[in-house]
Amino acid sequence: MGNGAKAQMKRERNAKAGGKEAKSQLKVNAAAKNIVCKTCFQTFLTTASEKLLEQHADSKHGKTVKECFPDFAPK
Repeated sequence: MGNGAKAQMKRERNAKAGGKEAKSQLKVNAAAKNIVCKTCFQTFLTTASEKLLEQHADSKHGKTVKECFPDFAPK
């Protein structure tokens, strides 16, 4: 029996075991976006660094991090 036949048998055996449901990370990522810019209401992930928020505030609005993200507390 060649490798092609073995692979085909394995695919058939796995298909009989039942298909797995596709797992998407989109809903989890959407729920994790809880840092919100108070000027433009753009959301950022919880893990966003202060450097990223500072870059957003400066380049988009010409403001400081405290002005755009008053609730943000650096880790």
